Amino acid sequence: MLRFTVWFALVFWASVERVSLAQEPVRQENQKGDAKNRYEFNPRHDPNGLGKFYLGREIAHVMTHEGAGWLDRTEREKEENPKRLLELLKIRPDQVVVDFGAGSGYYTLRMAALVPKGKAVAVDIQPEMLAIIERKKMAEGLANIELVRNTEDDPKLPADSADLILLVDVYHELSLPFEVTRSLAKALKPGGRLVLVEFRLEDPEVPIKLVHKMSEKQVLRELKEIPELEYVETLKELPWQHVIIHRRKAK
Repeated sequence: MLRFTVWFALVFWASVERVSLAQEPVRQENQKGDAKNRYEFNPRHDPNGLGKFYLGREIAHVMTHEGAGWLDRTEREKEENPKRLLELLKIRPDQVVVDFGAGSGYYTLRMAALVPKGKAVAVDIQPEMLAIIERKKMAEGLANIELVRNTEDDPKLPADSADLILLVDVYHELSLPFEVTRSLAKALKPGGRLVLVEFRLEDPEVPIKLVHKMSEKQVLRELKEIPELEYVETLKELPWQHVIIHRRKAK
């Protein structure tokens, strides 16, 4: 269940209040039976969330392929400035870049054009989304796009294979954020970058529902749990989003 933006998040131009968590969360093991019991569940929660919490943050619902058309809306140019994001990332022509939670391929196709000597890998859990990207790939004649169908807990990426893994409005929807992020870290080449783009919770003017926003502090707290990663920097040039960059430590 992946997909990056919050398909219903922009339907309303005001953030909603979180539901009061009057009942104590119930800590449970994750699907792998992890002894650290990372996740908590609470029946009293934000209606836009799963009722599943990681390090105090509720995990958000994700969109389905039925909302794919919304991902390609023209308003994204103004709201998210994708051109500037890709400029900031300084992608080289020979790199292997991954659009994780690729959805309709909005960023996949843009990145593929930047890596004529490399490749862009579109990863999504929904075959319908991958079919959309395949049609776009064929229409634009982009031979350097690879499609990968992941699972809830496995990105299905080879170890040491990627120079850059980009998650645009995706991380907050991962149902197993620790497991998936650690696997993504291992898929990076040493020195490769993991880039999380998330709507800024700190800014009340960003018109996104609260469970679909993340603070920089929370992102850093969660990624600190991944031993293979080290923090690099946070870029704040986009209209509504953080660009939070980590890289894989040298072996």
